[in-house]
Amino acid sequence: MNVNPLYHHTPERLKEELVWIQRAKESPEHFGPLYEKYHECIFRYIYQRMDDQDLAFDVTSQVFVKAMKNIHRYEFRGVPFSSWLYRIAKSELYQSFRERKSERYVNADSIQLAEVLEEWDEEEMEVNKQKLLKCLRKLKDLDIQLLEMRYFEKRSYREIGEIMEITENNAKVKTFRALERLKQYFNTNAA
Repeated sequence: MNVNPLYHHTPERLKEELVWIQRAKESPEHFGPLYEKYHECIFRYIYQRMDDQDLAFDVTSQVFVKAMKNIHRYEFRGVPFSSWLYRIAKSELYQSFRERKSERYVNADSIQLAEVLEEWDEEEMEVNKQKLLKCLRKLKDLDIQLLEMRYFEKRSYREIGEIMEITENNAKVKTFRALERLKQYFNTNAA
């Protein structure tokens, strides 16, 4: 599995980020480096879950407004600041769904679906992609989130646990079970 350096920080990058956080806690005008570093990935996280780009920009803005207002509550837990932002994003996303009574959306065009199950040859790819999308719709929202974070966003179980507010071990177990459910749906031709 490839590691995305934006999500898996070195100790030096975490220290640099902690300096930015401390400055932002002292004065909101110092929030800029955190915004610049994480805006795009938070937007992508939100946009992958809804089918409306303008709404995704609005929700992303709300995430950063909320983060800036509540940065004094942030506590370092050994993972990047993005974990805290993703928890806020998840909350804002659900709030948006409740307010609009809309369904959750998986933006399959930006997802490498073949990595989730087994690799297929090119002829099978399109058929299996459509079948997999149907199977994904059968999963619970939590299962989809876990699979997206682990396989599409390349997050560690520790980071998934932090975002979902569960233990690292629980993140592993829940992700494994979600993947097993997806495989079961896929292999039983229930699509």
